[in-house]
Amino acid sequence: MFNRRNFLKAASVTAAASAASRHIQALSLPESLLSAQDKPVAANDHIQVALIGAGIQGQGDTKVALQVPGVKLLAVADCYQGRLDHAKELWGSDLQTTKHYEEILSRKDIDAVIIATPDHWHKQAAVDAMNAGKDVYLEKPMVHIHADGPEIIATAQKTNRILQVGSQRVSSIVYAKARDLLASGAIGKVNLVSARWDRNSSMGAWNYTVPADASESTCDWPRFLGTAPKIAFNPEKFFQWRKWKDYGTGVAGDLFVHLFSGTHFCTGSKGPTRAVSTAGLRFWNDGRDAPDVMLALFDYPEGFNLSLRVNFVDGGEESEGFLFSGDEGQLEIAGNSVIVTRVPHEQDPGLVIGTYTEAMQTQLREEHDKKYPRQHPTGEPQAQYQKFVAPEGYSDSYDHFHNFFSSVRSRKPVVEDAVFGFRAAGAALLANVSYEKDSVIHWDPINMKIV
Repeated sequence: MFNRRNFLKAASVTAAASAASRHIQALSLPESLLSAQDKPVAANDHIQVALIGAGIQGQGDTKVALQVPGVKLLAVADCYQGRLDHAKELWGSDLQTTKHYEEILSRKDIDAVIIATPDHWHKQAAVDAMNAGKDVYLEKPMVHIHADGPEIIATAQKTNRILQVGSQRVSSIVYAKARDLLASGAIGKVNLVSARWDRNSSMGAWNYTVPADASESTCDWPRFLGTAPKIAFNPEKFFQWRKWKDYGTGVAGDLFVHLFSGTHFCTGSKGPTRAVSTAGLRFWNDGRDAPDVMLALFDYPEGFNLSLRVNFVDGGEESEGFLFSGDEGQLEIAGNSVIVTRVPHEQDPGLVIGTYTEAMQTQLREEHDKKYPRQHPTGEPQAQYQKFVAPEGYSDSYDHFHNFFSSVRSRKPVVEDAVFGFRAAGAALLANVSYEKDSVIHWDPINMKIV
């Protein structure tokens, strides 16, 4: 709803797109994926899955997953009865529904699970599922706190289970094109990556609608709390959990992690070494303890800086942007397109001579013109634009699930395993740590720990 932009929002991007229209190239889907979409799957070759956490993201994930040929849903677990009832409305009355996911994990006929619980349940649900012999599609962020990461990684290795984290950009043909362009030197050496995510709506700020029947009889509140502090039933915390750090990870885990996944995928980096952030509650003073505005800066050992901004109080149009700046150009990812802009460097350093005598100005100008003959009639280098666009209706979410189920069948590595997922989530959560401690945080991206 908020992270799908198939058109260009910002005026600057629109202008670039207009200029780029002379050089538009279509991105093509991989041949293997095109053929797989049309290939029938035998009834006895279906991958049978279950959903754990049937909220907004969980139901959305499942709808996409079931578009992949050869995938069948058998069961759904959630702490709210209304979502279990709706799951039967969506996917059939024969669907098993339960408030206890252990009942699902005990079934021998379930091959894999989609985990889209609140963040504070990610680690335990994933570990339990892998120990039960299930492959796992785990929604981002992979972890709620840094201590969750090593256990998830170790369990995946010990059980030899497939685990893919749900940051779909790493499966996108758009990001693959951006990665290839950067590797080819299309913009020279990258020195700065800038990303933003702006929202100006109540739903964008996680104020999800609370159902009229929300109560302790319809919601398994103790189950929802899990390892979180034990408090009295609170329907807002149950249905709007992203607003509180006991259950969620704030804008860092919800949105920054997407930007880290994209940055790491496109640049090949394993993560930053240093982080500092600032944040605050500027508008949504409704009892939440997660900031609605956050800015953060990160140093990368490859020689570039990453600048991130999320603003839930933006007065303009809701939009996001991703810009890679190099010493020879810029690359922007906007929706399902990639735009490369290059302005050739001038050897001519120019003249600043207005404060000198007329004679000195004439002498310097003559010497300059001999050394630097004018290269452009207008005196200014002409910008070069190139734009790459994905096919209409393209979905990286579909590709991400397609890649996951392909790995489930082949047992080959996934595109976003637990190590990649932790390096993205661990880096993102540094912004929360820096904000809470009011200090610069140092990170070891190889060993994935705060130092």
